[in-house]
Amino acid sequence: MEFFKHNTAINFMAQRQWAAILSVILFTLSLVSLAYYGLNWGLDFTGGTQIQLSYQQAPNLGEIHDNLEKAGFPEAVVISFGTSKDVLVSLVPKENNPAVMDDAARTEMTNQILAALPGAKMNQMDYIGPTVGQEMASKGLMAIIIALLGTMVYIAFRFDMRFAIGSTVALVHDPVIIIGIFSFFHIEFNLISLAAVLTVIGYSLNDTIVIFDRVRENFRKFRKADAVDVMNQSINQTLSRTIMTSALTLIVVFALFFLGGSLLHGFALALIIGIVVGTYSSIYVAGSLTLALGLTRQHLIVVPREADERP
Repeated sequence: MEFFKHNTAINFMAQRQWAAILSVILFTLSLVSLAYYGLNWGLDFTGGTQIQLSYQQAPNLGEIHDNLEKAGFPEAVVISFGTSKDVLVSLVPKENNPAVMDDAARTEMTNQILAALPGAKMNQMDYIGPTVGQEMASKGLMAIIIALLGTMVYIAFRFDMRFAIGSTVALVHDPVIIIGIFSFFHIEFNLISLAAVLTVIGYSLNDTIVIFDRVRENFRKFRKADAVDVMNQSINQTLSRTIMTSALTLIVVFALFFLGGSLLHGFALALIIGIVVGTYSSIYVAGSLTLALGLTRQHLIVVPREADERP
């Protein structure tokens, strides 16, 4: 099954200058947003308390938030959790009492919450300390860096250093735009969102590797074509595969976003942005930058060694 004919001849590389300008603008705006607004870190990174409550009937989340605000928890985040009768309440640590709680403080907090929410039954109370949150943030950043470095080394050995640089820049481009959007719209960024960012890195890399592999094949097949023509041919030949993969994945992710509940909104939104941006960057960031670095046939064709005929 193909959406596009195998001999499609769309000149993608003709727009690579405009695409480069767009990418620079989006990347810069994302960095500015991160510098100005920062990220709305979730409890996984800041530390705090998560409480699972259940009701006999489906509760009003707005009313629960108002009651908690009156009880002295104005920063409480209330979302549906599991069934329509279950609620997850997240409480960030107060500035004057940063997330260090003993048993007496927890008991007092529990009594305050249950008093403010008549009819609620507490199922579970989880506490995340600030040290654990900082460790999660540092390990998450380290995971992204290791993934990028490992990807660069792999592509450099399998293809060429120009491909490695182009793909690595594309892989940096995608998560920065994702977290830039999260920063600008103050969307909570937690461990689930981080998992989505790492997933996008792998997804974008898969698209990029498919195109690069076809570029290498076409350089061997079309010996008189220049690098731009080979890149265009390779993108066109893999276009149906790219569109089908992205479209089918987006259908599933949109289902998660609209039907998966509030807990999965950040994860699904990061994947939606990442799939769209990752598909674009595989063509217009990785491919275009590889050409800009001076890719030629000689970088991919192995020159055979001359046989030594001496006795």
